[in-house]
Amino acid sequence: MKLGFVAEQDRLPDSPDTVVPEEPTIGSIVRSKGNLYLLVTARTPGSRLREVTRLVSDTIRREYYYDESAGIVVCLAKAIKAANKKLVHQKERLGGDETNGPIGVAAAVVRGNELYVVTVGPAEAYLIRQARLSTLPDPHRERGLPTTEIEPDVWRGEISVGDSVVLASPNLVARLGPDELKDAMVTLHPQSAMEHLHHRFIAADGTGSDGALAFEATEVSATTKQRKLVPVKPAEPLAGSPERSPIPLADSVTAGAAAVQQSASKAKVAAGGAAGRMFGGIQDRLPRRTGGADRRVTGASARRETQRRAAVAALALVIVVATLGLAVWAVGGRSGSPSELGSQTAGQKALMQAKSAIDEVYAPGVNLVTNDPPRATELLTTAWTQLDAAAAAGITASAIDPLRAKARAGLDQLYAMDSVAASTLFSFVDANPPVDLQDVVLGPDGAPYVLDASTKAVYRIDVKGSKATPVIKSGQTVAGTKVADPRFIAPAGPDVLILDTKNALWRWRPADKTGKGTLARVRVKDSASWGDDVRAIGAFVTNPDQGLYRLYVVDPSEKQILSYAPAFDGGGFLGDPTPWLAAPQDVATVESMLIDGDIYLSRPGGDSITRYVKGGKSGWKPEDPGDGLLRPSPNYSLIASGAIKDNGDVYAYDKPNARVLAFTKSDGSLQRQYRLNGADPAWADVRGMYVIAGSGTEPATLVWVDKSRLMTAILEAVKVPTASPGASASPGASPSPTPKATKKPKPRKTPRP
Repeated sequence: MKLGFVAEQDRLPDSPDTVVPEEPTIGSIVRSKGNLYLLVTARTPGSRLREVTRLVSDTIRREYYYDESAGIVVCLAKAIKAANKKLVHQKERLGGDETNGPIGVAAAVVRGNELYVVTVGPAEAYLIRQARLSTLPDPHRERGLPTTEIEPDVWRGEISVGDSVVLASPNLVARLGPDELKDAMVTLHPQSAMEHLHHRFIAADGTGSDGALAFEATEVSATTKQRKLVPVKPAEPLAGSPERSPIPLADSVTAGAAAVQQSASKAKVAAGGAAGRMFGGIQDRLPRRTGGADRRVTGASARRETQRRAAVAALALVIVVATLGLAVWAVGGRSGSPSELGSQTAGQKALMQAKSAIDEVYAPGVNLVTNDPPRATELLTTAWTQLDAAAAAGITASAIDPLRAKARAGLDQLYAMDSVAASTLFSFVDANPPVDLQDVVLGPDGAPYVLDASTKAVYRIDVKGSKATPVIKSGQTVAGTKVADPRFIAPAGPDVLILDTKNALWRWRPADKTGKGTLARVRVKDSASWGDDVRAIGAFVTNPDQGLYRLYVVDPSEKQILSYAPAFDGGGFLGDPTPWLAAPQDVATVESMLIDGDIYLSRPGGDSITRYVKGGKSGWKPEDPGDGLLRPSPNYSLIASGAIKDNGDVYAYDKPNARVLAFTKSDGSLQRQYRLNGADPAWADVRGMYVIAGSGTEPATLVWVDKSRLMTAILEAVKVPTASPGASASPGASPSPTPKATKKPKPRKTPRP
């Protein structure tokens, strides 16, 4: 069996499921009980339920393998009944049926080619055979453990090579679908398939029950015991033994005579050799006639062999010399090549030019950034370009980084960049279950209201009391109407408007500043026709004394911003909507809407903020920050303002560069840029924001939410330590076209009240 399941440490922290694969190694148990694969699930998430499912799984496994009184079908049913009985007896200690039930059980037993499967309650079992998925019968889908009476129905069949069985949680199957489960099992190993499905479940924002177990039957080669080798005995008892004479002592006498004879022969040979050498020596000393030198004749084959060996030696010497030459060139020759020496020289020259330009900007007693911005922009742009050239030529980062930091600090000052400090107003980091905040608005009572997609609720945040109180939650019933999942929130005069996924509009009206208030549904004519593609909602107060306001809905299917006039009694929006845009246009990519009498829309891409006046484009355009040399092009996703029409600034969040920019409403000119001080990553994932305008000369305050925190920052520069000037808030920035070199940064304008 190829087995696959997600490891315990990789499971979701709020998953209550327990997975138990039991594959005995004792032969008798394997032959009688087989392998047990068990999954126990629960619909309610939490660690308390995991204790309950672990108790059920331990009871079933122990009772099944302990019981030898009957076959697999009976023992499996009795084990599930025993677990149900234990849950019933311990119901009070474990929290009761309201908290725990129902508990689902899916069990499979494989013995040889026999397959037994049983499911009780919310648990799924599938058989995949020849790329076809079959659902195994489940007569107890709604009746989970514990229950007063239960008769588990065990399905019995055969399992063949290539068949796969999957035990899965209904929550996981509902989120992914059976087809994706089948495709994963057909194409992947069971372990890889389970890990892939679990990753897909997490990517689909799945929470809670995530248990799954799969196994596949495969074929293994059979082994046979060979016949034991037996030594062969000869037919003759004396076969193979040395030959001996039957006469006693005859063999010893014969061996002695042979030894004496052999010794005598050796002595004779030795004596004859010594006499011959003595006679040859006497002949060598006799006088002889002198003549020419002795000639030695060498055979042709010997000469060829000598020549061949000499040629091989010469060739080997040439190869060794060439190898040594290549090695010397590889180690030291290339570093001194003219091209590389020239590259290093060019790098050093570029580094010196960059240092010279920076020193001119920050000469002793001189600061051109303050005194002569155009000249400082030109010098620092040149320095930045030369530093890039030095880096490309191979100059080390330790020599470039200090100069780049000084150049960045000066350019940021020229481009009106301020570093601000962030602080946390309220944190959901330790919340259980975890939250997934999507938006924040300022309520009429001065408190922030946040929308959470995880718990499907809107919370009022009491910052002083450090308390989050839900004002509306999915599933609650108000005046006989059930609330669906909240999608959008918007401030509206005395109310906070909430639009749910069924296009029902709700209003929360605070009664005081302590958190009390009333929730009621707001009637909107034909709101169901909006569909599920609404991009944003907003409101604009038309009668502050009576608390009346118009409703605006961005509807891509109509290619319009629908405007609804309030009823005279404030009871809703009962008239037909009015197309607010002068001409239909594509609004499917709108990410944020700001209403101050005019309407501002933000879309992805460059120049992504558009201002509409009386339904038509006004020609208003946010000014280019001009710092493309330091950062990628801006992409504004969220916009906000704390001032009325034609007053103050529009604040835009640029996610790629983790910064906020302020543009005047009069002509779109850039006032200031803001980034968080140091390496604070709190602007890396802003989900929603609003701005509180400062009074008089006081700076504005920005309030925003990320996934789990409500945070704030006063939009006023804080002192940056001189040891690390110009720390960038845009990781991964790549050089872009040279910024405008002659434009001075504009002074900050005080918004009119």
